[in-house]
Amino acid sequence: MYDMKMMQQLNNYAELAPDAWEAFVAFDKATFADGKVPAKTKELIAVAVALTTQCSYCIEIHTKRAKQAGNTDEEIAETVMVAAALRAGGAVTHGTHCIAK
Repeated sequence: MYDMKMMQQLNNYAELAPDAWEAFVAFDKATFADGKVPAKTKELIAVAVALTTQCSYCIEIHTKRAKQAGNTDEEIAETVMVAAALRAGGAVTHGTHCIAK
């Protein structure tokens, strides 16, 4: 089902739900702008979240944006491992319910 060509369909929101779409676009732009947290770091956060939610679209988009923001493959690799640790940690901590005494 994953097909980056489907991203072209996002343009339909501008016609079908223009007010909400404009608000979403503005929110997204503001969220990823430099602030107390630099945009470069925000993109690494987005990569980690995309990996944990396993959204193929977000993984592709934010990995590309992370590289455009100046992140190296090494920084992205560490981010991947942080996401992996959180997913594994979630399984381990929730697993305590399986063995609770």
